[in-house]
Amino acid sequence: MARRAAWLLLPALAGCFGGSGAGPQPAPLGPIASAQELKRLWRADAGSAEDFVFAPAVVDDAVFAASRGGEVTRLDAASGRRRWRVSLDVSLSAGVGASEDAVVVATDEGEVLVLDAKDGKLRWRARVSSEVLASPKIAGDLVLVRSADSRIHALGLADGKRRWQYQRTPTSLTLRTAQGVAVSAGQLYAGFPAGKLVALALDNGAVRWEATVAVPKGSTELERVTDVIGDPAVPGNEVCAVAYQGRVACFDARNGSQLWARELSSVTGVSADARYAFVSDDRGEVHALDRSSGRSFWRQDRLARRQLSLPLPLGEVVIVGDFEGYVHLLARETGVLIGRASTDGDAIRAAPVPLPDGGFLVQTQGGGLFALHP
Repeated sequence: MARRAAWLLLPALAGCFGGSGAGPQPAPLGPIASAQELKRLWRADAGSAEDFVFAPAVVDDAVFAASRGGEVTRLDAASGRRRWRVSLDVSLSAGVGASEDAVVVATDEGEVLVLDAKDGKLRWRARVSSEVLASPKIAGDLVLVRSADSRIHALGLADGKRRWQYQRTPTSLTLRTAQGVAVSAGQLYAGFPAGKLVALALDNGAVRWEATVAVPKGSTELERVTDVIGDPAVPGNEVCAVAYQGRVACFDARNGSQLWARELSSVTGVSADARYAFVSDDRGEVHALDRSSGRSFWRQDRLARRQLSLPLPLGEVVIVGDFEGYVHLLARETGVLIGRASTDGDAIRAAPVPLPDGGFLVQTQGGGLFALHP
């Protein structure tokens, strides 16, 4: 319980973004000239997330989703038709991670459960050191789980036995958010409190390098919270990360040398494509930065204080969701708002996920799964 008291809860940050009551309010949504249509392909129900954040996973022609109530569902990516749904005997807090063969979810009691992707049957369950808030990852024969006590656990996909564990000393105050991991080319990347980014060898957890995204500043403990947020982005030979009340920075993935950094704060993370790094900052502005230099290409401020999701770059557009369940379409090269669609009115906190046909999927806090196509 003492550890819980040391967390800075993200819902408590709502005043930073606006909402009900006094203070700055969310930007109103005005008309969009010559708006591009967002076609709804299908809609399904995954079950409520309550106060947690669940992100769907897409593997080939399958969509996997989970809910706080312990429901795990497999859907057809093209039609949304349900293939199977199972109800587990636990309350989930994170998911889903998936491969062609397996699906993994986790709980706020630190339990990890792996299901068969074909029929949803439980294969095994194991326990890690504390609650899990970020979706686990499956990489080869490993299940990678990030727990809230600044540990990364590598479990065997076949049996759930521990292969290795990486641990850092927790800071006295940290954001209670889904800080996950990214995997690429035999390395795992993870951000931590105090602005640190670490690269680990995937096979044994050995530290390859450590870098500083941002340095804590300020005279109070709250002002010095500088957690690296979300999953690092790993485009090509670079790895990029952003810290709350800190900076966004990109590093050489091979040795951790810094390529560039600039002041920016986010509570959702950073995404990237072949040319740009994209950040929704904690004021609700969306930024496109040159991936090689960090130079700003554009900044969209018409969605201020709308508690935006992590941006998804998809071809010539960038997609973000907001706290009222709206999906916004931005032009990739200019940042101009070119389209909008409503979902079910519940917040979209998880990042949109690309679909095989060029569309994308969003999951709302109420459990709505919406497949859309720009």
